Amino acid sequence: MSTATVAPSTVTTTGAAGTAPHLSFPRLVRSEWIKLWTVRSTVWTIALTVIGIVGISALFALAVQQSGGSGGDGPVVDGGAVDIFGFSTSFAQIAVVVLGILTITGEYTTGMIRTTLTAAPTRLPALWAKAIVLTGVVFVTGVISMALSYLATLPLLSGTGAELDLGDPVTQRVFLGVPLYLTGIALLAFALGALLRHSAAALATVLGLLLVILPVWTALPWKFFYNTSPFLPSSGQKIMQSDAMIEMSQGLGPHLGAWQGYAVLLAWVVVVLATAAVLLRRRNA
Repeated sequence: MSTATVAPSTVTTTGAAGTAPHLSFPRLVRSEWIKLWTVRSTVWTIALTVIGIVGISALFALAVQQSGGSGGDGPVVDGGAVDIFGFSTSFAQIAVVVLGILTITGEYTTGMIRTTLTAAPTRLPALWAKAIVLTGVVFVTGVISMALSYLATLPLLSGTGAELDLGDPVTQRVFLGVPLYLTGIALLAFALGALLRHSAAALATVLGLLLVILPVWTALPWKFFYNTSPFLPSSGQKIMQSDAMIEMSQGLGPHLGAWQGYAVLLAWVVVVLATAAVLLRRRNA
């Protein structure tokens, strides 16, 4: 009695052209876009950012109105009502920081990062795809926040002597500066999240860099701290401040302008993100 032996067939997954499927960079970006929007925290953090900036801007504008405009005791420096938006963004920035961190650390928490790096074995394209998606989402969020804030504060500032002049270069810089600043701190938070791989550690580090270190640095009576304080990431806030506010907040160290301060923030982003990229290639997922 003979037994027929059937050789196992070889199953090969091929693409449309008969070649092995390839995960291109645009597909990586699309997958990161889908992943970002399937997490509830994304919607909540973006909503809190918009509501925070618009709501706090309206409250500051109301304070200006109640105090009699630029001549009163409201939150306006030398008639620079545009500083209202810088103040409100400083309060609402924490939500963007959380979004930037969770974009990368959420996958380390769930273990999904292994799947992501398996799909992109060279690793770095996955990191750049996440950064690109985060940049686009946060920048658009900042633009929408500024548009809604302008509409919300326009009737409150009307007739106060602190009206906004959209033709003024400083006003234009601040209106562009808010989304740029939000994007910068989101990328800094993202880079620290990729470097530390832990949400709480990254959040504590970012908030320390943005909110804690500068007051401590400037309070220490040594020349080293005076000279280095302008080169902390918080200098990026200058891009969304009026010239009068920048001049008033200058310390004893080197004086940086609005774009110079923002360049300092971008330098921090580049250095931390580059370090995270190197370690991503070397460390296990």
